[in-house]
Amino acid sequence: MSAFLSGKVTHVHHWTDNLFSFRLTRDPSFRFRNGEFTMVGLEVDGRPLMRAYSMASTNYEEHLEFFSIKVPNGPLTSRLQHIQEGDEVLYGRKATGTLLLDNLLPGRTLYMLGSGTGLAPFMSLMKDPDVYERFEKVVVTHTVRRVAELAYYDDITKHLPNDEFIGEMLRDKLVYYPTVTREPFRTEGRLTDLIKNGKFFADIGEKPFDPAQDRVMICGGPGVLKDLQDLCEEAGMSEGSSNEPGHYVIEKAFVER
Repeated sequence: MSAFLSGKVTHVHHWTDNLFSFRLTRDPSFRFRNGEFTMVGLEVDGRPLMRAYSMASTNYEEHLEFFSIKVPNGPLTSRLQHIQEGDEVLYGRKATGTLLLDNLLPGRTLYMLGSGTGLAPFMSLMKDPDVYERFEKVVVTHTVRRVAELAYYDDITKHLPNDEFIGEMLRDKLVYYPTVTREPFRTEGRLTDLIKNGKFFADIGEKPFDPAQDRVMICGGPGVLKDLQDLCEEAGMSEGSSNEPGHYVIEKAFVER
C-alpha cells in the first residue's frame, strides 16, 4: 500500500506573490488531530516530492486546506504554486506533530504564537471547540513583514465569529493580534520585541507569561521559534510532549523548500 493518498484540488487562493493556500478533497480514511501536520507534495519524475504542511482545516471538515510559501526555484513549491482546480496532490496517510492540546498542562490562557505560514495549525485549532472548553482566553498572534501577508485576516475577524458551529465560543474568548514588521500598521514590530517591552501584554490586557496559568504554542521560522522558545524558558516554562505535558509546545518540522 502506498504511503500517500491523493486529493483533488478544489480551490486555490494566491494571497500575495509569495503566499498561497489550497484545498483538497479528503479521503475518509485520513484522520488527524487539530494542530498536526502531514507530508504534502507532487509526483516528480515518477517519484513523490514531499514536504511537511500543517492542516489549516480542522478535523471535522470534509476538505483539507494547506497554507504555503512560494520559494523561488524551490524543488516543491516552485511547482506546487501552479496547481489548479482538478489537479491531483499527494498527502501522507498519517499525521503527526507536537502542537496538541494534550501536550499542554491545564491552564487559563492559551497563546498561539505564529509567524508567516506558521499560522496554519492555529487556523485548525481556532475552529476546535475543545480549545474553548479548556481555556478561558485564547490569544492568536500572526507576525508578517507586509500587511498583504496577513492571510486569513477576514476569516479570523469576520467569518469565524459568525460561524454557526464555533462562532459564539470564539467571540467570547478569542483575541487576534496581528503584527507587521516592515510597513505601517496598528501593531508594528516583531512579536518578540513587543513581548519584551511589554506592549503585547498591555494591548491584550494580560500580565507577562506565568507558568501557573499560561500555555503557549509556537510555530514559524527557525529564528522566531528560537527567540520565542527562549522567552518561554526565561519565564520558567517547560516544553511539553506526548510523554510529559508542559507549559509550551513548539513545532520544529518545517523547513522552507
